[in-house]
Amino acid sequence: MKALSRDLSWLRFNARVLQEAQSDNVPLLERLKFLAIFSSNLDEFFKVRVATLRRLAKLKKKTRAKLGESPKRVLKEVLAEVGRQQEAFGATFREQLLPALNEQHIHLLSEAELTDKQREWTLRYFRDKVRDLLSPVVLDGTLHHLFLKDQAVYLTFFLRQPHERKSKLEAERVLTMELPTKRHGGRFVRLPDEGEERYVLFLDDVIRVGAAELFPAYKEVTVNAIKLSRDAELDIEEEVSGDLMEKIRSSLSKRATGFPARLLYDPEMPADALRAIKQKTGITDEELVAGSRYHNFRDFFGFPSFDEPDFHYPPRPALPHPTLPRTGSLLAAIAQRDHLLHPPYQSFDYVTRLLREAADDPGVSSISITLYRVASKSAVVKALLKAAKRGKQVTAVVELKARFDEESNLFWADKLKRAGANVIFTPPELKCHSKLLLIARREADDTVRRYGYFSTGNFNESTADLYTDHGLFTADERLTRESAEVFQYLVDQSVVPQLEYLLVAPFGLRTGLNALIDYEIKQAKKGKEAYVILKVNAVEDAAMIAKLYEASKAGVRIELIVRGIGRLVPGLPECSANISQRGLVDRYLEHSRVYVFGHGGEEKLYVSSADWMTRNLDRRVEVAFPILDESLRAEVRHLLDFQRHDNVKARDFDNNFIAAAEGEKPLRAQEATYAWLKGLKRRQQKKGSAKAE
Repeated sequence: MKALSRDLSWLRFNARVLQEAQSDNVPLLERLKFLAIFSSNLDEFFKVRVATLRRLAKLKKKTRAKLGESPKRVLKEVLAEVGRQQEAFGATFREQLLPALNEQHIHLLSEAELTDKQREWTLRYFRDKVRDLLSPVVLDGTLHHLFLKDQAVYLTFFLRQPHERKSKLEAERVLTMELPTKRHGGRFVRLPDEGEERYVLFLDDVIRVGAAELFPAYKEVTVNAIKLSRDAELDIEEEVSGDLMEKIRSSLSKRATGFPARLLYDPEMPADALRAIKQKTGITDEELVAGSRYHNFRDFFGFPSFDEPDFHYPPRPALPHPTLPRTGSLLAAIAQRDHLLHPPYQSFDYVTRLLREAADDPGVSSISITLYRVASKSAVVKALLKAAKRGKQVTAVVELKARFDEESNLFWADKLKRAGANVIFTPPELKCHSKLLLIARREADDTVRRYGYFSTGNFNESTADLYTDHGLFTADERLTRESAEVFQYLVDQSVVPQLEYLLVAPFGLRTGLNALIDYEIKQAKKGKEAYVILKVNAVEDAAMIAKLYEASKAGVRIELIVRGIGRLVPGLPECSANISQRGLVDRYLEHSRVYVFGHGGEEKLYVSSADWMTRNLDRRVEVAFPILDESLRAEVRHLLDFQRHDNVKARDFDNNFIAAAEGEKPLRAQEATYAWLKGLKRRQQKKGSAKAE
C-alpha cells in the first residue's frame, strides 16, 4: 500500500507553518510568532518522534522487521528533511524577517552591530541587570558529569590567552551556564530608541558584551549557544500493571533527565569547547545537530510588541452566540433546543458559565466530565470544585497520559479528590481523548433530565482562544443517554455500551466508519452519487487508508482536509485518482474534526474528537457525534464548505498554495467563518420574521 512515512508527513505540516512565516500577507510580528511555533513544534518532534525512532533503531533485527519499515532508514530521511527545513528557517529569519523589521525601523542587533554608545549602554545594563544572574560552571577535571536541562539554552565560554604570561591559569578553559531567560524576565532587551529607530538585543548578546568583564584574566572570550532536547516519550502505553498514578509521577521525575534526543550547537563554536561539552555530558555525534548562533526561537513569542496595530492580526473579539443567552439560564436555553458553539469565533465562556450555573442550581444532582488538557488556572475545574463542595456528585475522568500536561492534570486531580469528587483514571492501555460533559438535573415535574456538551476541543479556556473547534449543547435524550453509557464504560470497561447514534472508540468507531464508507462504495458501484468529506488533523491508520483507496477505486469522490499528518497519497491512478487533499494553516490552529458521507442523498455528518490514527481508533476513548438538528447540521456543513473552497490559505498535498481560479473571488476560510457567524443572528431573525409574515 502506497503511504508516506508518518514522520515525514508531519514535517510537511511544519513546513506549512514555516510558509506562514515567509508570507508577506501575514502581519510582520505574527510572522515571527510562526517562526516560534515552527521552532516549538520541532523541539517536540525531536523529544518524542526522533527519540522514539532512535529507540526503535536499537531493537534487535528480528523485532525491527516486525515494524514494517526500517527505523534507521526513516530516521536518516527525517534528519535530512529537518536539515533542509532548518536551512530554510535560517534563511527566512535572516533574509526576509530581519530586513522586513529594518524597513519598519526595528533593528534586532547582534553584539557586533552595536555602536559605541549602544555598547556602553548595554554594558551598564549587563552590570545592573544581568551579571548577578550568572553562575558559570568550569568544565575541568573536578567536574565528573555535566547535566543540561531539557529545552534550556546554555552559553559556553571558551577562554584563551591569559593576560599575564606567567599566570598559573590554564591557557584554555571551557565554562558553561544556563541562559537566565526566566529570571531576567525575557529573552530580549530593548535599547533606547534613536529618533524613529527602535533597537532590540538578544539577552545572549548582552552577556557577550559583558563577557570580558566576567572573565577579566583572559584576552579572548568566545561565547556560543547550545540547547539540549531530551527524550519525552513516557513509554507507558505498553505498561499494563502497577499503579498508574505512581508511574506517571515517576516518569515525570525522569523526563528532565531522559536520554538526549538532540544537542543543537552554534557551528562557529570552537572545536575544543564542543569536545568538552560532549565529554562532560556523554553526548555522541549522533545527537549533534548544527544550529545557528541563537537557539529557542520559541522565545519570539515574547518579542517586544511595539504599539503598531499593523504588525499584528486585527482584533477579533469573540462573538456573542446567536441563540444562547448572554445572561440568564443556559440550562433553560438548552432544554428548548440544541445549540452549536464555535470557539474561538464564539466565546468559550458559555461552557464555564454552564458549569458555574450547574454548580449553583439546586436541581442539579450530578456532573460528569472528561478532562484531557485544562488551563493552568482552570475556570472549568474551579467550577467543578465549587459543585463538589456544594454537594453535587462530580465525576471527572482525568487523563494522566496527555503528553506534556500530565503534571497539571495530576495537580487538578488531587484538588478534585480532596473536594470530594469521584476522580477516574483510565487504565494504562486506554487513553480518554473524548470531550464530554453531562449534567443531570431534577426538573419541576420531578423527572430527571440530562444536559450534554459534546466537543472536538478540550475544556481549556486558554487554548479555546487559539484552536478552532465545534461544541454541541444538547438535551436530546438520544445523545445524552448514550453519553451516560460512555461515562459508565469509563468507570467499568467490562460493560460495552450499546449505541445507535454515537460512534465510540475503541469498540465502535472503526467499524462504524468502515460501514459508512462501504455504503458509499455500494452507491458508487450502482452508478449513484457517492462521496466522503473528511476534515481531521491526521490520516495515519493503514487500514483506513486502504479503505479510502478501495472507495476511490470504486468511484467514490473523497475530499480530505488534513491539517497535519497525511500518510495517504492522493491522485495516484492505480488507487487514489478520486481523492484530493488540502491543508489549512492560518491565524488559528484548525482542530475540529468533521466526517461527511453522502449516504444516498440523506447526508450523514459527524463531529468528533478523533483523528484517523491507529491510536485514536484502537487505544483511546473517542466520540464521534451526529448533528441531529437539521439547521445546525447545515451550519457545520456551511463552515466546512469555506474550508473546502479556501483559495488563500489552503495548500495542496505538495504544500503548494491553492490559488483562486480566473474570475474567482479570494476566499479565506477563517475570515469568512468569522464574518458569517457574525451575521448569523441577524439572518436568523430575518428568516423568523419572514416565516411570521
